[in-house]
Amino acid sequence: MLITITFIIIPHIISQTNNLHTKGEEIININNRREIFVDYFLIDKLINAELKINTPHPRECVLKFDKPWEGKYSGYVTLIKDGNLYRLYYRGLPTSGKDGSTNEVTCYAESFDGINFTKPDLGIYSVMGTKNNNVILANDPPFSHNFAPFLDTKPGIPASERYKAIAGTFDSGLYAFVSDDGIHWEKMCNEPILKGYEFDSLNVAFWSDSENKYVLYFRTWNGPENKYRWISKTTSGDFIHWEKPTVMEKGKAPWEHIYTNQTLPYFRAPQIYISLCGRFVPGCNALEEEELTSLNVEKDYAYDCSDVILMSSRGGNIYNRIFLEAFLKPEPGPENWVSRANFPVRGIVQANEYEMAIYIQKHYALPSGHIQRYTLRLDAFTSISAGFNEGYIYTKPFRFSGKQISLNFATSATGYVLIEIQDEKGNTILPFSYENCIPLKGNKIEKVIKWKDKKDILCLDSRTIRLCFKMKDAEIYSINFN
Repeated sequence: MLITITFIIIPHIISQTNNLHTKGEEIININNRREIFVDYFLIDKLINAELKINTPHPRECVLKFDKPWEGKYSGYVTLIKDGNLYRLYYRGLPTSGKDGSTNEVTCYAESFDGINFTKPDLGIYSVMGTKNNNVILANDPPFSHNFAPFLDTKPGIPASERYKAIAGTFDSGLYAFVSDDGIHWEKMCNEPILKGYEFDSLNVAFWSDSENKYVLYFRTWNGPENKYRWISKTTSGDFIHWEKPTVMEKGKAPWEHIYTNQTLPYFRAPQIYISLCGRFVPGCNALEEEELTSLNVEKDYAYDCSDVILMSSRGGNIYNRIFLEAFLKPEPGPENWVSRANFPVRGIVQANEYEMAIYIQKHYALPSGHIQRYTLRLDAFTSISAGFNEGYIYTKPFRFSGKQISLNFATSATGYVLIEIQDEKGNTILPFSYENCIPLKGNKIEKVIKWKDKKDILCLDSRTIRLCFKMKDAEIYSINFN
């Protein structure tokens, strides 16, 4: 259900305004789920606080495109975490050419820690005179151009269809593939599941529990005179028959080339789709001629640039693009400023108890092409931040189920977070006041909010409430109801 939210910032003013809820506005039902503050879905008002974007931390190179059948035009990478096994899928392409050429293969690598990937000799296809390779799809153009697999989480799915994938270009249309092991694939049917669109990117699909459908995001050209690479969406109940596609709306964000959308449910809050997009800037011209000469990059890849932006969605046909600036900027070094460098891998996974990992394709069109891992605090794509002066957050009225609320937060040594529970009209519900709240201090991924002389909040289960946060020199990343 689409909730329209007005965002208000009143800097450096503290107000205890009641009756913030607009009469007739529909009450949000949180149930017992986690909410990350990647949009204004739950936020009614911020005072002396702001929603800010966070920056991932660069880590190690996890895979080089160094096999003869891989090469410098390898790309369109997907990461799937299946239990304890991390699976990487990507296009191998030593020489540039037409989309869907016979030079393209689909490659596979795996890891048990998300860092050290190996390329098994699978022996499925003979490529460049050998079956000792990590190729899972070959000799069937154009499907290796943009083969995009996912782990199907639809309840009751047959084991033989546990893995699904889509692939294809404008000429072929999009085809569906299935696999029981993620390595051996076959077409689900002999006809395309969707045709008549460009598809000239990595088109991505998944099962959505919140929409109770398969959803598919794919490349179209839109905007003024259809000059911009953009995204359309369609849905299906069976992965074969798809509804008429709709163009994704971008709100007031400017038209820009979104080369890859990489949309997927966030694993800790699957009702929220995270889209780490490859933003493409034609003719950026960041490099000087001597740098281009030293790189020996082909002319077609010399003058464009790419970076990563953050969008999100809660289903429907709307992308929330709160932040226009880059989520991840290109790093120093001319090799990071060539065309189609810095494209995100599709896949966000938990790295350890405190962090998640994302992966970025680096040095496209260069012999040094590779995948690099980045880490970020769990839930911390964005956060609500307050500085040294106290800030306030007021949520919209909502209902929840459960007996406790926990917070993912961080404070300084002098900082804190206090929480008050109010009714729909903004009146404090005793004893859940600021004064009775046990202050939250420290740096915790999951910390239960407690009030003096009250073990839980079960008495408020299913009641309409608002949460109010008083915070100083602190960050809030997510809130969880259980």
